[in-house]
Amino acid sequence: MKRYKAYCFDLDGTVYRGKEAIDSAIRFIHQLQKEGIDYYLITNNSSKTREQLQEALNQIGLEVSPHRIYSSALTTAKYVSQHFRKGKIQFVGSEGLRVALLEEGIELVDVEDETPDVVVMGIDRTIDYMKLAKASIAVQNGARLVGTNEDIKFPTEHGFVPGNGSFVRLVANVASVEPVFVGKPSPVMLQVIQDEYGFSKEEMVMIGDNYDTDILCGIQFGCDTIHVNTGVTSTEEVLKKDRKPTYCVENLDEFN
Repeated sequence: MKRYKAYCFDLDGTVYRGKEAIDSAIRFIHQLQKEGIDYYLITNNSSKTREQLQEALNQIGLEVSPHRIYSSALTTAKYVSQHFRKGKIQFVGSEGLRVALLEEGIELVDVEDETPDVVVMGIDRTIDYMKLAKASIAVQNGARLVGTNEDIKFPTEHGFVPGNGSFVRLVANVASVEPVFVGKPSPVMLQVIQDEYGFSKEEMVMIGDNYDTDILCGIQFGCDTIHVNTGVTSTEEVLKKDRKPTYCVENLDEFN
């Protein structure tokens, strides 16, 4: 593998599964830290703040500065601020997305009181039928539907569980609309890193387990990609794709 100046890692299925570390990834990042090479952690998980993600990483043996963490919540909040600055926003999600939206100065409304202009959906592990019903009705009444990401599932230490994309697609299907998704495979987060730090695309690499999000994100951005066989998409499936990753490995120990 060529040497890069910026290694961009997915989290779920690449660095950890649920609360369990993927040891080969931890060893690889420790080596980057030792050599003083830049790395960034890019997640479609919108449920946590940067500080909460930092603490989760600390629990599996990774000490990471918050500025190295990029989530779909942060990127979605910036997207909504840019495109719907004066709109009324209905929010379905967790603390990470709520904080990100409020920090952008976005007005969050209670759908019981007002008709929203936009419904923003991130993963909500307390979601119930009425939340989905209210979101569906708001979109039928003309609200735009924006999802932090389109992940249908993600891996945990127990197996795969539904991702945010499953719930956004449910609302979209009920309302007969096509949602806007901001997280991977959209290259927005990689673009933000490039803009903030000045790397060229040739100096960056995207590392992930999910072909349809992580690898396509890197391909669409135009940087090299590394698929690891530790999460959603198997190596066998990846090798059948028309647009293949730059590298396809069992795990990151192959590069140590």
